[in-house]
Amino acid sequence: MSENNTRVHSEFVHDVFSQIAGRYDVMNSVLSFNQHKFWRKFTMRKINVHPGAKCLDLATGTADWAISLAETSGADGHVVGLDFCQEMLDVGEVKVKRHHLTDCIELIRGNAMDIPYPENTFDYVTIGFGLRNVPNVLRVVEEMKRVVKPGGLVVSLELSKPTWPPFRALYYFYFYRILPFIGRLVVGKAEPYKWLPESLIEFPDRFALAKLFAEAGLEHIEHYALTGGICALHIGRKPQPK
Repeated sequence: MSENNTRVHSEFVHDVFSQIAGRYDVMNSVLSFNQHKFWRKFTMRKINVHPGAKCLDLATGTADWAISLAETSGADGHVVGLDFCQEMLDVGEVKVKRHHLTDCIELIRGNAMDIPYPENTFDYVTIGFGLRNVPNVLRVVEEMKRVVKPGGLVVSLELSKPTWPPFRALYYFYFYRILPFIGRLVVGKAEPYKWLPESLIEFPDRFALAKLFAEAGLEHIEHYALTGGICALHIGRKPQPK
């Protein structure tokens, strides 16, 4: 993607999420058939965040995953939630205060394609439901690998493509036909929710994304299909120096 196309893409996605920030959590439940909480709990069990961990959550949005990371890493841990949409971060700030985690979580505005931290900074770097929205998936995974410590984990939880044809057809019908209608009812606009299925068309499937993790230099890559494949979890480890 050219520099100009990258800028246009970023501006468009930013506009989408700034419009839906106030209703994002409600629509996230609708979009995932209310499975997103289960998916995140499954992920947290798999990555086993240790007390005192330093974590970075990219595309943190309204900070749900940042809050889960902070609750697990505890008072001695530190979580940075990064997002490029201030409207989403504003909603997240309210939730962080409600959970009494302002001492543990720092929310900042930034670009996942150019993470503003030096290499080998974090024990865990996560991204939830944001990787399909970036202009260059490999670039973001490479950035995640850069800032995680050797032996640390790079983790993506993202919508994916169901593999069983009948279920895939049903899910795509819901995604393309029903979801924009629900978006119009709940948010007052269908356009932002037309973007969500469009963002999935060109996004790599579960196996292709695992190959991108390997191309970025990660090892011991695990990937899991969740809820019939409508979501996928990918975990990769940064190699230790030889």
